[in-house]
Amino acid sequence: MSDAPESSGMNDRVNRLVAVSVAVVSVFMGLAKVKDDNIGQAMQDAKARMVDSWNEYQSKKIKHHLDENASFQIGLMISGLSSQAKDIAEARRETLSQDIARYIVEEAKLKAQAEGYEKLYDTLNNADDQFDLSDAACSVSLGMLAVAALVGSMPLLAFAWVFIGLGVAEGLSAFLGWGLHPDWLVKLLS
Repeated sequence: MSDAPESSGMNDRVNRLVAVSVAVVSVFMGLAKVKDDNIGQAMQDAKARMVDSWNEYQSKKIKHHLDENASFQIGLMISGLSSQAKDIAEARRETLSQDIARYIVEEAKLKAQAEGYEKLYDTLNNADDQFDLSDAACSVSLGMLAVAALVGSMPLLAFAWVFIGLGVAEGLSAFLGWGLHPDWLVKLLS
């Protein structure tokens, strides 16, 4: 009979610790979810801008090559033209040369812009992975906390805290831009 009150006291203590743990994990998961959703939106924006930039870059490259070809063709036919026609052809060739020079500058800017959006996307994707791992670890901990409360197990509660620690560490890493990113685990879960 003396074991019952002691066991009840232990269960009460475990249940209180579980309740506090669930509250802390739930608040952290809620905040992380908001940030993760915002990162997801930023990833979509970066991806769209990257695709747009690459498309515009390709468009400039095509125009550039078309103008180079036109300039070359004008150069081939210029010798057989009259003086007035040569002047018109040379003027057109000069305009094409200016356009080509402009395209070269614009292409470089667009390429740098597209590569910048790629880098931004990769950075955001890294943080998104970190939030996903945080969410997974915290979710596992919630399941373990429920079982710990049910059976009144302090060792299981301690094991759940390990997952809470992992989830919070990965989530804080995402919030603060730390490099905690287990690539092997991300690849395994991808």
